[in-house]
Amino acid sequence: MTLTKFFSASCLCLGALATLSGCSDDAAKVSLGLFTTKDVVVSGWADPKVTGVTCHVSHIEANLDFADPSDMSIACRQTGPITESQMAEIDLSKSGEVVFSTSKSVLFKSLKVRRVYDSASKTLMYISYSTKESTGSHHHALSTVPLYGTDAWQWAVARTKS
Repeated sequence: MTLTKFFSASCLCLGALATLSGCSDDAAKVSLGLFTTKDVVVSGWADPKVTGVTCHVSHIEANLDFADPSDMSIACRQTGPITESQMAEIDLSKSGEVVFSTSKSVLFKSLKVRRVYDSASKTLMYISYSTKESTGSHHHALSTVPLYGTDAWQWAVARTKS
């Protein structure tokens, strides 16, 4: 492949990614300044199985780069009922399950959010992480949603006793 064909294909991929990123449900988008093409993007989404939880993940979007930086933060809160039937549907293993994923580069880097249930504290943990090492680290962040005061609390207590 010639260098010209490589750059043409790269520009086509970047154009497609820019088009796709414009279709996202971003809760906020803040420019990092006049002389940069990087923005802080905050994506908001409800947990698909525990619909009473809403998470917001902030991350950097570098519009003209092949890969976005891996830094991110996450905040999850109870925004509706959390029920016993919802809890019965989730993966209760120590590794939990991925509930959200988005591409961060054309080279297979993703930002993922995994839900893990901590039975000892009766708390849902939401861990956001980058799937590719950056500056010597896999960047990650954590937010928790306790079940105390929810419809699922008695379910959690009963599971601890058995």
